[in-house]
Amino acid sequence: MGNMRVKQPLPTHELEQVSPFILLHHAGPDTYKPGEYKSRLGPHPHRGFEPVTFIFSGKMHHRDSMGNEGFLQTGDVQWMTAGSGVIHSEGPSEKFSEEGGTIEIIQLWINLPREHKMTKPKYQDIPSSTIPEMSEDENKIRIKLVSGEYKAIKGPASTFTAITAMMVDFEKDAGFHFSVPSNQNALIYLLDGKLESEGNEIGKLNMIEFKNDGDEIQFRSIQKGKLLFLAGEPINEPMVNYGPFVMNYQGEIKQAILDYEQGKMGSLDF
Repeated sequence: MGNMRVKQPLPTHELEQVSPFILLHHAGPDTYKPGEYKSRLGPHPHRGFEPVTFIFSGKMHHRDSMGNEGFLQTGDVQWMTAGSGVIHSEGPSEKFSEEGGTIEIIQLWINLPREHKMTKPKYQDIPSSTIPEMSEDENKIRIKLVSGEYKAIKGPASTFTAITAMMVDFEKDAGFHFSVPSNQNALIYLLDGKLESEGNEIGKLNMIEFKNDGDEIQFRSIQKGKLLFLAGEPINEPMVNYGPFVMNYQGEIKQAILDYEQGKMGSLDF
C-alpha cells in the first residue's frame, strides 16, 4: 500500500471473509529515521463499506472529499463510512516524517448491509482519550473498547450492525476470556506474542476464526503481546468487490466506477 509493505491475513485463498469483516491489512512495526518517510497513499475512492484504521504506533494524517481532516497518533482510531462514495488520502503525518519513529497500523474493511451501502459518507475521528480502557487479571490484560459493549461499557464508535472491536495488550501468564453471542462471527489477529486457547497455540501474525458453537472464548498468554479482537453479526447477502468498491451485484460495481469517473464522489488534491 503506497510505500508500506502490509501483511494480509484476510482475505486469503483459505479464508475469503469472516462476515462482516472483508479485509485486514497490518503494516509495521517499521522504524524510520527523521526525514526518511515522506510518501503517502494518494487519493483513491471507496464505496459500500467502512474502512477502519487502528493506530498501534505512529502518527497518521487523513484527508477526504467530504472536507474531513484527521491527525491521528498512537492509540487513536479512524472509522470512516464510505457509503455512497468518498475519496480519501492517508499516510504518516508531516510531523512523523520530520521526527521519525515507529509506525504500526491495522486497516480493517467492514461490510455494510444493502440498506446502508449508499448511505451518506461519515467520518469518525476517535482519539485514544475517548476510548474506554479496562484491565483484568491484576492489570496483566489491558483492553481498549473501540466499538460494541463489553461488561456494561460501550465503545465510542457508531456502527450500522452489531460490531465489537477491542485493542488488547497482555503480559505473559495472563488468563482472560471474551463473551460473544453465538449468532456473531468472532476472530482475533495477533500482532505480537503467543497465546493458548482450547489447547491450541496461536503465534504472532496469525488470524484465528472461531466456531459459532458457544458464547465464550478463553485464552492464556504464553508470551507478552497484543491483539485485535473482532466480533460481528454476519451479513447474509450477496457480495461483489472490485478494488475499492464492495457492493451486492456486478452492475453496482460498474455504476460505482462510472460515478467515480464522473466526479460524483467528490475530489481531493492529495
